[in-house]
Amino acid sequence: MNHRPALRPAGRLASISRPGPLPLMGSRVRAGFPSPADDHLDTPLDLHAHVVKRPASTYFVRAEGDSMRGDGIHDGDLLVVDRSLEALPERILIVALDGELTVKRLRWIGQIAYLVASNPRFPAIALNGRDCQVWGVVAHVIHSLPGGARL
Repeated sequence: MNHRPALRPAGRLASISRPGPLPLMGSRVRAGFPSPADDHLDTPLDLHAHVVKRPASTYFVRAEGDSMRGDGIHDGDLLVVDRSLEALPERILIVALDGELTVKRLRWIGQIAYLVASNPRFPAIALNGRDCQVWGVVAHVIHSLPGGARL
């Protein structure tokens, strides 16, 4: 059984149309007990500008599999990846490992670097002697909720 998630490119940044800013509600939505909400809109929010800080170094990719479920990355989610960010410990990375793309958290245990899944069913992968190239740091995860349209 292959437990390695695959990643599918979701298109080039330049090919994604930007419809422009969308309205951002002036108040926050409580996730607990409901309260009256303000009926006005605050400033416009351009979602693309919010999640893409460095367009020249950013790309989108779809996640496949459930190895990162504990970090809120589900099968089919859209990952916003920034190649300009440094691959620091505890960051979630897109890595070409022995020629296959994977998404995992970077962790050092002693003197050895590991790629670690957030699903306990998947073992940590030691990077000693492996061909490993970092393709970027996952900056944002976008996923649809049940009943919502998939992006």
